[in-house]
Amino acid sequence: MFVIVALVLVMGSCLAVIYSSFETRRLVATHQRLQLDNNAMQVEWGQLLLEQSTWGSYNRVEQLAGAKLKMRVPSPNEIVMVEP
Repeated sequence: MFVIVALVLVMGSCLAVIYSSFETRRLVATHQRLQLDNNAMQVEWGQLLLEQSTWGSYNRVEQLAGAKLKMRVPSPNEIVMVEP
């Protein structure tokens, strides 16, 4: 009777080790995939920040204002100071 109980416990332990090993491999693979995704997103974030700074640069805004809205920098004699 003791041998049968011990055999069942050993088989249960074997199945637990197999499951634990499988789960560990699955979780490591998931972690590696998420790390790659994170790295790709960090690169994309850097590119988006660079693009944002490019689109909002003063030089670009000034060029667009001149080209599309026909705006220009006023000459010093055109500037009028307004006091409250």
